[in-house]
Amino acid sequence: MDIRLATPDDAGGIWALLQPVFRAGDTYAIDPDISRDDALAFWMGQAACYVACDQGIIGTYYIKTNQQGGGAHVCNCGYVVGDAARGRGVAAQMCDHSQDAARDLGYSAMQFNLVLASNTGAVRLWGRLGFATVGTIPEAFDHPTLGLVDAFVMHKSLTD
Repeated sequence: MDIRLATPDDAGGIWALLQPVFRAGDTYAIDPDISRDDALAFWMGQAACYVACDQGIIGTYYIKTNQQGGGAHVCNCGYVVGDAARGRGVAAQMCDHSQDAARDLGYSAMQFNLVLASNTGAVRLWGRLGFATVGTIPEAFDHPTLGLVDAFVMHKSLTD
């Protein structure tokens, strides 16, 4: 697997990954009816956007500044892995890669603002990769099948 910066030519492959995730509306706080153009502008328009490739795009992630001003040293990332590549460690490899990329961009910490408690795989993986749950937001997300679910704020220093 190769992880590299995304190019405009990757838009179709990235959309193929984002569309089912965003339409499901059960992991990202993004309008499930978001247009292709708006979704790609959001995902690819951040500080950096990467794709994981193995005979095609199998995963993608972005890095963005979490807050401006005094909080600009902390980044935020979003990750999506295609269904066919699940269970192969792609998300873990992208997360490891994103931490190095974030350091290269000058960030000293990474924070995930809305990790849904119902997304147990992500909670388990981020914890295994050294992210601490630093807060719980009660009933932060209206899940399409579970109703209101809690969300976690997870954080990791990149200077350790």
